[in-house]
Amino acid sequence: MELNRSLFILFFFILLFGIIFLFNYLTNRRKVKKKKLDSIGEMNYLIAKFKLNKKEINYRHEIIYISLINSFIISSVGTFVTCLNIMMILQLVIGFVLLFALIYSLYEIYGRHLVKKLRRNENEF
Repeated sequence: MELNRSLFILFFFILLFGIIFLFNYLTNRRKVKKKKLDSIGEMNYLIAKFKLNKKEINYRHEIIYISLINSFIISSVGTFVTCLNIMMILQLVIGFVLLFALIYSLYEIYGRHLVKKLRRNENEF
């Protein structure tokens, strides 16, 4: 019985991840095609926090990673919180704490990676 529940949780995570990734990627891709680069909030946050040069960023390439990060955050928090058998208010509190912790930590890691990548590209020329 426990194996069926584990498989259901895994299937739910993968399905949720796929749906959120497609939606997020297509939305961001449409913004890049229409040259509305300032409306991608995640990139604006990274540019401001890490003082990146907008002209050096390949938005078409970076929206894939942003969509993967967003999909992982939402899917993992959603799957984890729905698996808890506790009161709904506690699920919401735990969900918000996990959501903000994952957003901060994953975008911090990705921002540092982006800084190193842009510096490496700068040094090549």
